[in-house]
Amino acid sequence: VPSVAQVPVAEGKSLQQTVEILTRKLELLGAEKQGTFCVDCETYHTAASTISSQGQTGKLMYVMHNSEYPLSCFALFENGPCLIADANFDILMVKLKGFFQNAKANKIESRGTRYQYCDFLVKVGTVTMGPSARGISVEVEYCPCVIANDCWNLLMEFMQSFMGNHTPGIPSVFGTKHDSIYSPADTMVQYMELFNKIRKQQQVPVAGIR
Repeated sequence: VPSVAQVPVAEGKSLQQTVEILTRKLELLGAEKQGTFCVDCETYHTAASTISSQGQTGKLMYVMHNSEYPLSCFALFENGPCLIADANFDILMVKLKGFFQNAKANKIESRGTRYQYCDFLVKVGTVTMGPSARGISVEVEYCPCVIANDCWNLLMEFMQSFMGNHTPGIPSVFGTKHDSIYSPADTMVQYMELFNKIRKQQQVPVAGIR
């Protein structure tokens, strides 16, 4: 069961320095590096021709990939279902351009280092849109458990050990899950919400990114 959250840039520090502070705290706890990760998201909007012919309002669809699931592609509708397809789904989207058009300037991704600490997997990533870094994402997963309610307190306690006051509240996706089994699609919904929040912030690109 993972929790995905945004961590603000520390006062007086650059975004890169804040990432380093977080990863240093994890290493001091005894977490070990386990390679890298990447989650990306492309936005598609309903093609203008479809809207005018059917009189519908435009909908957004997010096509996402996660390096944890290299053979899958996730398509999420706003407030709607999440479709899990195989990696060739991107090719299909090109063929559907009469219905969905890629908002090219909107591609956003989080990329960084994976850490393993006992039963926890932690991913600290820099969120970028185009050439500029926009924020920091932290995903913390408690690997042995698949029921969100059974391990939320444990997750929160662990996150407090290195995130301090920036420990997130319970993710909204958990609210609908309660005692049902958590799935990879739920993680992608959390990333979609995080990316949309960062897009809306539209902050000035942070200095000090290498």
